[in-house]
Amino acid sequence: MDFPHACSKVRLICSILKQPENSALQKTLSETGLAGERLAEATRLLRAGAYEQAHGLCLAVLKEAPRTAQAYYLLGQLALDHGNIGKAEELFAVTVQLDPRHAGALAQQARCLLALSRRSDAVATVRAAAASAPEDAFTCDTIGVVMSRAGLHEDALPYYARATEAEPGNANYQYNFAAALQFAGDMDRARDAYLRCAAADPDDTRGLPSLVQITRQTPEENYIPALEAMFIRHQEDADAALRIGHALAKTHEDLKQPGDALAWLARAKAGKRRLIRHTPDVDSALFAAAGALAETLPVAPAPSGEGPVFICGMPRTGTTLVDRILTSHSAVTPAGELSDFALCLKRLAKTPSNLVLDPETLGAARGMDLSALGTAYLHSVRTSLGLAELFTDKMPLNILLAPVILAALPGARIICLRRHPADTVLSNYRQMFATSFSYYNYAYTLEDTARYYAGFDRLVRRYEEVLPADRFTVVHYEKIVTDQEAETRRVLAFCGLPFEEGCLAFHQNAAPVATASSAQVREPLYTSALGRWRRYEAGLQPALDILEAEGCLTPGERRRG
Repeated sequence: MDFPHACSKVRLICSILKQPENSALQKTLSETGLAGERLAEATRLLRAGAYEQAHGLCLAVLKEAPRTAQAYYLLGQLALDHGNIGKAEELFAVTVQLDPRHAGALAQQARCLLALSRRSDAVATVRAAAASAPEDAFTCDTIGVVMSRAGLHEDALPYYARATEAEPGNANYQYNFAAALQFAGDMDRARDAYLRCAAADPDDTRGLPSLVQITRQTPEENYIPALEAMFIRHQEDADAALRIGHALAKTHEDLKQPGDALAWLARAKAGKRRLIRHTPDVDSALFAAAGALAETLPVAPAPSGEGPVFICGMPRTGTTLVDRILTSHSAVTPAGELSDFALCLKRLAKTPSNLVLDPETLGAARGMDLSALGTAYLHSVRTSLGLAELFTDKMPLNILLAPVILAALPGARIICLRRHPADTVLSNYRQMFATSFSYYNYAYTLEDTARYYAGFDRLVRRYEEVLPADRFTVVHYEKIVTDQEAETRRVLAFCGLPFEEGCLAFHQNAAPVATASSAQVREPLYTSALGRWRRYEAGLQPALDILEAEGCLTPGERRRG
């Protein structure tokens, strides 16, 4: 189908909506049995992927009854299936204009708005969809997905539940429900839902691998044969191979077989690494641009008023742990991992690339109205999440924006997490990041991960030299684990907060956790992750060589047992 030509026809029909309405004629035409039959058939064809025929039927209906909301809704779905998010959002908006309580159109419009980085609008729209009391599984699941991605994890759960109740045999709905339950800390129900996902579609490469990630595997009870067979069937699909290979690696870790775990990680990541063609120069340019900002942007030496606390650093270094400690305080609310600051910067910078973070966008901060940037960020977070009090933003990548954040938000403070270099490299390499998020492309090889760590290390050391110590501080994961109360008191004091005993019992915090640490932070502190790299040392030699050459690891430290 010639989709651009199809869209031009839709634009022509949309223009009809601006003309005076002959309401009686429109009502008669839109409610005729023929229109209903055509739309029902178009729905069936759309689900079957017969787009051209579905498109033709929708246009035939609109030619006779241009104000038929359902026809626009189906055309919106067609545009969305073709990746034309902007056009899809327009078509769903027309649907809602014609039928303000069309829950399906509202939900899909919210999904598009979120993809267009308009989170505040998406939240308002998805709440309108929820208020329309939808019953169909597809709409309920979409509402859940939008709410989850917007950080409204608790609000999403009932809609996922409704979707799985309406269509219990749908693997996708079961998977979404399981992931939401995992974030909420309901691990038993999450495991059950992952199992239902796997049962609904044994070839779904998400259900069983996700179950393994939150369930300790033993010699007596594991899924190695099923996962290995699944890997063979899906090894040509890079994303599927990642999911399965990571699950096998985790299994071998549980079985205390680190060599096999690293071998599976290398095998799982190889296909994706070939596709992305990552070059470390990309990361180096970002670090250089961020470092240059630290030298030039005016940052007040003391926080002015109460502002958000940004918790950042490399992933898997304790950011979620510190966030849970802080948000166990009665005065602090978690906002989750937000991309709002970077998005607000990009909108004001108006740089041409399709990347939210790139050297050009960072450089544009120098000539920007930074107070307007800070205002835009606070407005975005508070309107979409309803936050009026002190909150934490724990997006790890905000480390690249630290000088801009402190200049744009006079009340903000930044906590940067550090962890032993080799443990940081290993934990990042072991982690399966979102494959659509290019900023973590360094984690597909040990060597690239080590190089990334070296760049991060240089940047943070420079920050410590030039950024004011009462607005930027470094917290070491090892110190939190081994001296919890002292570090907790220090972090609270840095944030201007009085000590509360509840911060030591962070594992009792019931707030959702939408990160890879969702299971770990619901347990008391443990020390078993300290020095984990020693168990993998034989396979980490290429990364250790780079860390040593970059001055991140000393020969003496490497030799110590």
